[in-house]
Amino acid sequence: MAARTSSTRPTALRSAAQIPLRPFGPTQDAQDLRTPRIPLLDPSPVVAGGFTPKAFVGEVVPFSVVAFREGHDLIGVQLRLTAPNGEESLHRLRPRLDGTDRWGAEVALDLQGGWTFGFEAFSDDFATWAHATELKVAAGVDVPVMAALGADLLARAAAEKDRPAPQRKLLSATALELRTAEPDRILALSTDPAVAAVFRERPLTTLRSVTGPRPLLVERTAAGVGAWYEFFPRSEGARRLKDGTVKSGTFRTAARRLPGVAGMGFDVVYLVPIHPIGTSNRKGRNNTLTTEPGDPGSPYAIGSPDGGHDAIHPDLGTAADFRFFVRAARKEGLEVALDLALQASPDHPWVTEHPEWFTTLPDGTIAYAENPPKKYQDIYPLNFDNDPEGIYAEMLRIVQHWVHEGVKIFRVDNPHTKPLQFWEWLIATVNADDPDVIFLAEAFTRPAVMRALAAVGFQQSYSYFTWRNTKAELEEFLSGVAHDTSDYMRPNLFVNTHDILTEYLQFGGRAAYRIRACIAATAAPVYGVYAGYELVENVARPGSEENIDNEKYEYKVRDWEGAERTGDSLAPLLRRLNAIRREHPALRQLRNFATHWSDDDAVLVYSKHLDAVFTATGRPDTVIVVANVDPHSVRETTVHLDTSIWGVVPGEPFEVEDLLTGAVWTWTDHNYVRLDAFDEPVHILRVRERS
Repeated sequence: MAARTSSTRPTALRSAAQIPLRPFGPTQDAQDLRTPRIPLLDPSPVVAGGFTPKAFVGEVVPFSVVAFREGHDLIGVQLRLTAPNGEESLHRLRPRLDGTDRWGAEVALDLQGGWTFGFEAFSDDFATWAHATELKVAAGVDVPVMAALGADLLARAAAEKDRPAPQRKLLSATALELRTAEPDRILALSTDPAVAAVFRERPLTTLRSVTGPRPLLVERTAAGVGAWYEFFPRSEGARRLKDGTVKSGTFRTAARRLPGVAGMGFDVVYLVPIHPIGTSNRKGRNNTLTTEPGDPGSPYAIGSPDGGHDAIHPDLGTAADFRFFVRAARKEGLEVALDLALQASPDHPWVTEHPEWFTTLPDGTIAYAENPPKKYQDIYPLNFDNDPEGIYAEMLRIVQHWVHEGVKIFRVDNPHTKPLQFWEWLIATVNADDPDVIFLAEAFTRPAVMRALAAVGFQQSYSYFTWRNTKAELEEFLSGVAHDTSDYMRPNLFVNTHDILTEYLQFGGRAAYRIRACIAATAAPVYGVYAGYELVENVARPGSEENIDNEKYEYKVRDWEGAERTGDSLAPLLRRLNAIRREHPALRQLRNFATHWSDDDAVLVYSKHLDAVFTATGRPDTVIVVANVDPHSVRETTVHLDTSIWGVVPGEPFEVEDLLTGAVWTWTDHNYVRLDAFDEPVHILRVRERS
């Protein structure tokens, strides 16, 4: 599609840096050299390896590039964006003034699809003249020469036929006055804001350089924003019978839990595998090798005579029941995410139909899964190298089957145990047909592998957040995911999972659960909890980081409403946190995380700010979080804030409101706080807009 050249503001974006659209003109770049006439280096966003950087609809993306030229003449830099609908826009970048020669601008991208962006640098003839004039007039040097140069420059700009008439009139009048003006008036005209604004929108240039267009993929908002809630559908509605056994819940009974999940403000309900479970080597309670009658087995041991990855466990119901569940979730405003675990039980139809898809040992047996010291005798891992064409086609068929059934989000189990090129191919193939499909990588592995999975296409990633608990650890981690890898990797800050119960949660009590939920819900736009978190289920199987009586191997019968009635549930806190996330757009961004300081090594301080141009109300939004990360103590300290981030001069007072308690205080850049881990361990503060 040909680029549009309208000067009207595109509807596909929001930006305070936008200027009227115009062609750039010929450059002085040498075709046989890598360096343009005005160097443009290290453009961002960028992903190593040549992969495409990513954003989500509504995300504020920082675009930047290093640009400079020889000598003292000044330059300007602008960003040219092309939206998926072909609409072009132009944005003037500002220098960071930190000695790095980096120029930047922020743009919120509001249209899903493939964008392109490029940078353009130019000699800023007016700014060069104005700067030199200011210095020389003040020193009484070359004053007539500077006036004549300025008059010629403005007259040249006024002669441009396609420049708006009001601009031409202003520039002609200023040029005429410069030829006869006294030094003080020359200085005033060189710094006239009206004249400067004309040249900011439409600079006068004699040298121009460009970078080639670069791709940027903007995915739907749910790829980067959302609150996830995980549960086992077989436990929702499960009933303990008189003989002590448990009758499985179904999709119909699990649907009764959806209003409660939606009522807490969650956006996504994530289901562990819903497929038939094998009986060979079935695991018993607490991952034992001995099963008792009625033990349901691990849902990750997928496959039985009832079917494989495209089938539904008979205890849960039928395909019609699953569709009922999906419709019920949509009615509550929830999306269903399904676990995609590409592995098989020994009873899976693949084992007999496609034995070549597995690894056969010298004794003729099939190798089962291991993650030393863990062993999964009930699971056979797939071997992607024996029949790549066949296995790739089958995995694609499975995903497309569930997409057809209404699932647009997949939580992928252990993707780092499958070839990276497989994921690049699968995600690209699925998204080419349906760009709304989202994949979350559950890969707790080496940093390079986790980042590579994100680079090749995974829209979200589990992260090390679960194990980052001290102030220093959290500062480093949260700053890193917000600024170092945010061009392609989006962390989903799950506070716990059915596999992970950290020592912090095991021994930190209710306070630890409150602290972690508050940080996860405010530090990143995507976070999640596993059912039972609100009940503070914190007893681990001895010697492990898993819950005792783990739900992977048995049913869990819980009384959600009863716990809330007696005050034993954190559901009210989760409900409030998710409401705060909806009310404050700053919390629905990743890259705006800013660390502040405190005098206590257990008090974490950070903020998230969003300028008015990026909010639906047209008002700025700032949230400050102060968290006592020690769940065993009361902490009193002074916090120190860089208030310039939200436009308050250091030392000036401003009001903050605690969004958890309603308390209001007058703060400055240095403030006393007292955080009681056993009462209110976290402040989530809204900066009130000053009248």
